[in-house]
Amino acid sequence: MLNIFSLANGRLFQEEIESLEELAKFQPIWVDLESPTPEEKRWVKQHYGLSIPEDAMDEDIEESARFYEEDNGDLHIRSDFLLADETAPGTVRVAFILNLSNTQLKSHGVLFSIHDEDVPVFRLLRMRARRAPGLLEDAKEVLLKLFDADAEYSADTLEGIYDGLEKVSNQVLSGDVTDALAGEVLGAIARHENLNGTIRRNMMDTRRALSFVMRSKMLNAEQFEEARQILRDIDSLDSHTAFVFEKINFLMDATVGFININQNKIIKIFSVASVALLPPTLIASLYGMNFKYMPELNWSFGYSYALLLMLCSALIPMWYFRKRGWLK
Repeated sequence: MLNIFSLANGRLFQEEIESLEELAKFQPIWVDLESPTPEEKRWVKQHYGLSIPEDAMDEDIEESARFYEEDNGDLHIRSDFLLADETAPGTVRVAFILNLSNTQLKSHGVLFSIHDEDVPVFRLLRMRARRAPGLLEDAKEVLLKLFDADAEYSADTLEGIYDGLEKVSNQVLSGDVTDALAGEVLGAIARHENLNGTIRRNMMDTRRALSFVMRSKMLNAEQFEEARQILRDIDSLDSHTAFVFEKINFLMDATVGFININQNKIIKIFSVASVALLPPTLIASLYGMNFKYMPELNWSFGYSYALLLMLCSALIPMWYFRKRGWLK
């Protein structure tokens, strides 16, 4: 899918391109290719003179080769954007090519983005740019706003983690944690921890991409200050992810503690039963082993007496345990 975005009266307008002739009608500041076909890549090469690298979407590319500047001044950036799916969180690799040198593209340049999946941050920026005139002025602004939206999207996702952990806290701290509830809690904690780790890794990648853009010296003073503000926002998220990690550890320890308590209750029942049954076992041993003749042959109440004695010997320890509160 090939989409182009152009400015009109300060607003961002989107057009889906289905032929090379349509591409020639517009002067975009942003060209977005989602799972591009070979034909769409050919259109971009013919109209803009830009060849999309074959390894643009490779996941195993060396980290040092993800950010570089070509001899003609084009910037190549490969950055990850967050997919905040709680069940299967992850990131989408996006390849950016910032072309500022082509005279066909006028002075504002064009930002090319290539990715295989839909990116929520892109939708967020498109919605904002349509509603807020003057939000974007050139291709560099588009790139900065995408990184800014990614940071804000990560912050919103962190707020969702806070809300989820608050519900888990209420369940754990209620005091009535069964084994079934503990299993649900541990599953929820694991999902939140996975999402929190994904956010932290994504913010690290965004910080590296922004640092490269700032070192390229292509930003004006206002854009450079905007990039610094985005970096400060990302730094503030680090402390939140660290706090979430600590809270997750606390809830994990508390849940495991309740599981241990439930297991100890079971062991306690067996321990009490074992101690309570020791005296009847002793009486039965004496009754069955230390008589020359079976007592019931000489005494008709022998069995009844032995059973009554065994019952009393079992009830006395149970009464003592109950009095001490060990059966609660």
